[in-house]
Amino acid sequence: MRIAVFTGSQAGPPSHQHAAATFAESLARAGVGIVYGGGHVGLMGTVADAALAAGGEVVGVIPQHLVDDELAHPGLSDLRVVQTMHERKAAMADLADAFVALPGAAGTLEELFEAWTWGMLGLHAKPTLLLDVDGFWQPMLTQLRRMVDDGYLDGRRLDALGVVHTADALLEFVAAYRHPERKWTKA
Repeated sequence: MRIAVFTGSQAGPPSHQHAAATFAESLARAGVGIVYGGGHVGLMGTVADAALAAGGEVVGVIPQHLVDDELAHPGLSDLRVVQTMHERKAAMADLADAFVALPGAAGTLEELFEAWTWGMLGLHAKPTLLLDVDGFWQPMLTQLRRMVDDGYLDGRRLDALGVVHTADALLEFVAAYRHPERKWTKA
């Protein structure tokens, strides 16, 4: 099994760094591979380094322009270089059995929402989760609940978005996951 990890290229606070390292180490010790953006910086680098130190498989997918900027992690199990950010996300989705977002910024949100939306549209039936470190995702979850309350988001979709605090909880969620029916189907 492999989990796609979306997270920041900035380090964030020490508590987030510690949580990311613990999470990645726990996945590696459970024999779960990590697919991520391929960088050596920020929480991305923290995740990769911790998983590698625990003997885990870490597959990086990075566009050439970021390799040119010297952001590629030099010690990965497998580094796949693609041409565009679109190709990066498609390759990560193909390689992963589930998706999880750790704290991050706009890129993390973009990757999270695309993976979650692809599931709603029936492009995959893989679980999408949030690792909620220090309540990081709670404001966004409040907004998503508002979307449900106002009729923009089906409550089943929000219920299917996992919110966990540990790697063990993520693995339990993935094992029990039942994908909701497609959002759009022929009448």
